Amino acid sequence: MICHVVRRVLAARNVGRVIVATDDRRIFEAVVDSGYEAMMTSADHRTGTDRLAEVAAQLQAEIIVNVQGDEPLIATETIELAIEALNNAAEVGIVTTWEPIDSTAEVLSPDVVKVVVDSKGRAVYFSRLPVPYPRDAVRKHGELRAALDSEPGLLKNFKKHTGLYVYRREVLLKLSQWPQSELERVESLEQLRALEHDVTIKVIEASTCSVGVDTSEDLARVRNIIKEMGRDRGATIK
Repeated sequence: MICHVVRRVLAARNVGRVIVATDDRRIFEAVVDSGYEAMMTSADHRTGTDRLAEVAAQLQAEIIVNVQGDEPLIATETIELAIEALNNAAEVGIVTTWEPIDSTAEVLSPDVVKVVVDSKGRAVYFSRLPVPYPRDAVRKHGELRAALDSEPGLLKNFKKHTGLYVYRREVLLKLSQWPQSELERVESLEQLRALEHDVTIKVIEASTCSVGVDTSEDLARVRNIIKEMGRDRGATIK
């Protein structure tokens, strides 16, 4: 699966080098045996951002892209657009992405991170709770689930945060040195550390929806999607 992600990232026209950062020797060997580049990192990192920063500190690139290894369906176009967005906005330190939410279950799930975005496309907050909260609709229907089921149009107010980050290298290195914030610990969302240190995070819509692989059911779903897409055998997740 990770090698499949590597191939997706390598296809981006504005990505010059792809490195898999891991503290797992099995992952390292699988990536290298497949002909791709990997680096072993410390096993003591608190977050994926800190692991990424260890590798970034050894690089000269001004922009660092973080694509999580459990995103085998991430669109190459989404990666390209996120990099372009950072290049085109000098005041922005990080670019990340969002996708539409199309079900009540996703809104209510704490595993689906929601992002609130202002009128200029900047992140205001990230949460595992349903934000922004449709107060009037909930008052009308008695509870959030009933409101969402009765008024499906409310779903357009929610944005699902997806696991792609594009950093300015200096921002990433600073971020890894800052202590975990209280909000970050409460929500278990490391991007809140950046917001609390006044880093501007731009949030753009992904070109297509992806599926993060967190469970065996997710993996089965992704395998079926790729099969239906008519991928050739070389691109099949094994």
